[in-house]
Amino acid sequence: MQHSIRGFIFDLDGTVYLSERALPGAVETIATIRARGLECVFISNKPLEPASAYAAKLTRLGIPATPNDVITSVRVLIAYLRDHAPDARIFVIGEPPLWDEMRRAGLRLTDDPAQIEYVVAAFDRTFDYRKLNIAFQAIKFHGAHFIATNADKSCPVDGGEIPDCAGVIAALEATTGRKVEFVAGKPSPLIIQTGVAQMGVRVEECLIVGDRLETDIAMGRAAGARTALVLTGVTRREHLAHAAVQPDYVLENIGEIRKVILG
Repeated sequence: MQHSIRGFIFDLDGTVYLSERALPGAVETIATIRARGLECVFISNKPLEPASAYAAKLTRLGIPATPNDVITSVRVLIAYLRDHAPDARIFVIGEPPLWDEMRRAGLRLTDDPAQIEYVVAAFDRTFDYRKLNIAFQAIKFHGAHFIATNADKSCPVDGGEIPDCAGVIAALEATTGRKVEFVAGKPSPLIIQTGVAQMGVRVEECLIVGDRLETDIAMGRAAGARTALVLTGVTRREHLAHAAVQPDYVLENIGEIRKVILG
């Protein structure tokens, strides 16, 4: 066992589960980590549901979890807005659960381009021309800030992948001529800092486990954590040959943590 590892930060989609099934070894591995008194949290860039929904899904799949165990890009985004612009009027390109979560956090939402001070781009399966135009008008002609929950190109699902927030960001960047100013989710250092602080360990004592080189692994390496890439999501072994960022471990699935890391 790597005795210096005291905390585990797990990505969800493509790492712990895929759609509605736990990936091989996920239930047993996380149970073993907890039984040994080690810390773990779960992180997700996906802004489609609140942390309580992801915790309920984990529990349903055999991994007991509470909302506090799950750190989402939305949680980091809300903290950012509370710190930097607590009274700002915000337009969200996102689905209803994201709007509801931001309202519950006390943030002020509007779809009037003349009033919008921050445009938030998110993974949105209901993205349409109306939303694009509201955001375009607010950013280009009214000087709104342009931020995002995450910048993932795709989201892994059973049978393949579906488009993610990068497409929304690209549409706004192409039409407004403005670049996104802030991305809350991975590989932002804020999400890993939140996880490390919650577990009460040093970042050097953490293992980041995920399926994406450009987010999970890049974030972990930049922060000084150990990293493990699993091949159950979007990254394939052949992608590693020319990748600028390399993980400390390459695992077929999360179940291999028990023999490779825990011993």
